[in-house]
Amino acid sequence: MPNMDPKKCPMPSQEPNVRNKNFKEVALGYTEEMAVNEAKRCLQCKNHPCRSGCPVEIDIPGFIKHVAEGDFEAAYNVIAQSSALPAVCGRVCPQEHQCEGKCVRGIKGETVGIGRLERFVADWYRNNVHTKPTAPAPNGHKVAVIGAGPSGLTVAGDLAKLGYKVTVYEALHVAGGVLMYGIPEFRLPKDIVQHEVEGLKELGVDIETNMVIGKVLTIDELMNDYGFEAVYVASGAGLPRFMGIPGESLNGVYSANEYLTRVNLMKAYKEDSRTPIMKSKSVAVVGGGNVAMDAARCAKRLGAENVYIVYRRGMAELPARKEEVEHAEEEGIVFKTLTNPTEVLGDENGWVKGMTCVEMELGEPDASGRRRPIVKEGSEFVLNVDTMIMALGTSPNPLIRSTTPGLDADKHGCLITNGPDGLTSRPMVYAGGDAVTGAATVILAMGAGKEAARAIDAAIKAKEQ
Repeated sequence: MPNMDPKKCPMPSQEPNVRNKNFKEVALGYTEEMAVNEAKRCLQCKNHPCRSGCPVEIDIPGFIKHVAEGDFEAAYNVIAQSSALPAVCGRVCPQEHQCEGKCVRGIKGETVGIGRLERFVADWYRNNVHTKPTAPAPNGHKVAVIGAGPSGLTVAGDLAKLGYKVTVYEALHVAGGVLMYGIPEFRLPKDIVQHEVEGLKELGVDIETNMVIGKVLTIDELMNDYGFEAVYVASGAGLPRFMGIPGESLNGVYSANEYLTRVNLMKAYKEDSRTPIMKSKSVAVVGGGNVAMDAARCAKRLGAENVYIVYRRGMAELPARKEEVEHAEEEGIVFKTLTNPTEVLGDENGWVKGMTCVEMELGEPDASGRRRPIVKEGSEFVLNVDTMIMALGTSPNPLIRSTTPGLDADKHGCLITNGPDGLTSRPMVYAGGDAVTGAATVILAMGAGKEAARAIDAAIKAKEQ
């Protein structure tokens, strides 16, 4: 019998005033009993609308049915057919806008907790099943992947399962991309990411770190000298954007990219960190997306007394996940919405001492469909802060396109592809994820990787005929 409770089984979590002082994971995960109970809320409806909302095409009703029956290993095997990173997706995917957004239980109550169940299944499998995957027989073909983030790891895993010899070239010293440097430990523990990476290595994927493609090797060299038949560019979007206002060069102004990388990858929150971050009293984070929430919540955990989210639209327009906004509010982050900075103020030593802001009001919708923010006359005020973090989005680094003749990009620096299969203007060079779309979500990058893996496989097989 289905469980007709209109509400999801609550997710156990640390108390807000405890977790905002540590970097341990906020959500603690379901017990087996909770997972089975939540899975029974799924009606197993005939049309499976949830599946159409999943960019990596997981058989959602199929894995949930196994969870409801208590067969967690079978549930994992269903997920693993489609996703190389289930423990990651269960934690960071915006399910409310994707699979859960199409769940029929949401019509008269809360949707089934699909993301929570995916996380449970992946965690259960990691803790209880220790058999290593078997690498398939090699098919004699080689593919190079540039970037070991979610899109690169997905295409690598899918091609490795088909017998391809895949080498992933990663610029940083660890694999994982944004999963390692961008998303905080309290949302996504790094040992989980590395466990997923190790699983790909066991499938036969080679990962070479400290390899900056465009400097150490070029795409042409990979194809002409190293024998790779196809290249997939998944180098992400790591070039930060700034507002262009006076004072942005002052000490104490960070891009969210730098701030989060130093916290997450370089462990700046530890007492013995070799790359510590300045101790801040009051921090303003400019932006309203998930990256802004991550930076603000990190700043709070690093000891800042006051942390502000400064966003030029209202709470209803915040692009961040609802859960992340709620967690930030619970942890004491102050939201200064309908506010926009106009200048960063500095002291006599060149350090941030505040920022001038104006209040905004919403006018008619702009090209994005959101109401355009307009300055409210005579509303200027000073917000006293000693640290400012710009979380305004990122764009792709120009290195790869500047060292690859004939590789076309748009005015934002994003590589141009001919459609969902990811083929660029160069034959047998594919691209996906943030390198094509600009900064987007982990799951959309993974979806691009799946599409490209299919296209690369088809193109190489076509050459054989």
